[in-house]
Parts: sequence; C-alpha cells; structure tokens
Amino acid sequence: MLDSILNSATTSTTDLTLTNSLVTIGLAIILGAIISLTYMKTNKTTYTQGFTLTLVILPIVVAVIILMIGSNVARAFSLAGAFSIIRFRSAAGDPKDITYVLFTMAAGLACGVGSLGYAVLFTVILCALMFALSRFKFGIRKSQQKTLKVTIPENLGYEEAFEEVFAKFGVQHELKKIRTTELGSLYELVYSVTLDPNVNQKAFLDSIRTRNGNLDLSLTMAPPVTAEY
Repeated sequence: MLDSILNSATTSTTDLTLTNSLVTIGLAIILGAIISLTYMKTNKTTYTQGFTLTLVILPIVVAVIILMIGSNVARAFSLAGAFSIIRFRSAAGDPKDITYVLFTMAAGLACGVGSLGYAVLFTVILCALMFALSRFKFGIRKSQQKTLKVTIPENLGYEEAFEEVFAKFGVQHELKKIRTTELGSLYELVYSVTLDPNVNQKAFLDSIRTRNGNLDLSLTMAPPVTAEY
C-alpha cells in the first residue's frame, strides 16, 4: 500500500509543464525549509543565517536544474561543461554541515526527477534520524581536547617540565610544537591535551604557572578538522 501511495505522488519529467514545475518547486521549498529547521534545532549554538538560507535554496536550484535537463542528453552535457569551469571552495567547517548540503541536494534531485513521494519520505526519515542522534548526543566525547600554549624560560628543560602536573591532574598530552621567542630567551610549547570534565581547569593552569614562572600561557579549544568541498 505504501508503494502505491508513493508511486501515485510521482510525476513525469519528460513533459515539462507549468503545473509540474510549480508542484516540484513548491515541494522543494517545503523540504528545504524542513531540513533547514532541523539543522537549526540540532545546532542551536553554531548555525549561521547564511548556511540555513542555503539549505532552503539548494533543493530548489537542484530541482530546477533537473527539470531543465529532463531526458535531453545534450543539455546534460552542456550543463556538465558549464559547471566544470566553476570551482567551489569554502572555509573549514563542521563535517556535519557537508552532510546537510548533500541531504538537501538529494531532496532537490528527488523532486526534480518527479519522485515527490519518495522525496518526502526520505526527508522525514533523515530529519527524524538527525533529531534522534542530537537528542541522545550520539558520538559526543565526555573528555575535551584542547590546545595548551605555554611560554617557558630557556633554562627550563621542556622535555619533562610539566610531566608531574599532567600526571597529577590525569591529563593526556602530546607536545606538538616548540619555537623560540624573544630572541631565543624564551620557548613556546604547544601541547594537545585531553581534559576530563571533572578536572579543575583553574587549578591545572595555576600549577602550570608555578612551573613556568608566571609567563604567558593559554588554553583553547582544539582546532576542528579542516575540510574542502
């Protein structure tokens, strides 16, 4: 019965009509808005207006492209040639954002080929899945990975300077970078550290300060994995 319902909501893309075009574009707008709202609800503190608007517009663009191509092979090759000269680049971001971009493109593609029922079904299932994964905090690490930058005097051996402090607070660490500053009179050490939620960060930093002579230090969130698409 479900197959019959979904198949009944399928339109033919071989004959481009005003009615089919309006229905396809209208559904693409609705699905894009649903996906965008899902993204905002599952990323309440990190989403941007520009990206949420993109999620609404992208399914419409893809659907219109598919409508224009139809079954015309010459149009398909012409479009491929036009897009081959365009290079898309973006700043590094959350890999989950790329997933949402592909999600919206798939929804627009399904609308464009006339599989309207399946487009709605897949959108509902994936949005529900996104909500469930966000609700149960799937994949979230309890420990926090951060970057620790410490300045030390040149007479302090950096190999074991803070080993006792790291052991005391149970902090996993890896020395990533060493460089000299102030004409070689100081060293700057960059560590990748993993902090347990119950670690008192102020006490941890105070212990570091007593070892480096109260010179500069900073503790920041580790940079995200970079991505290009």
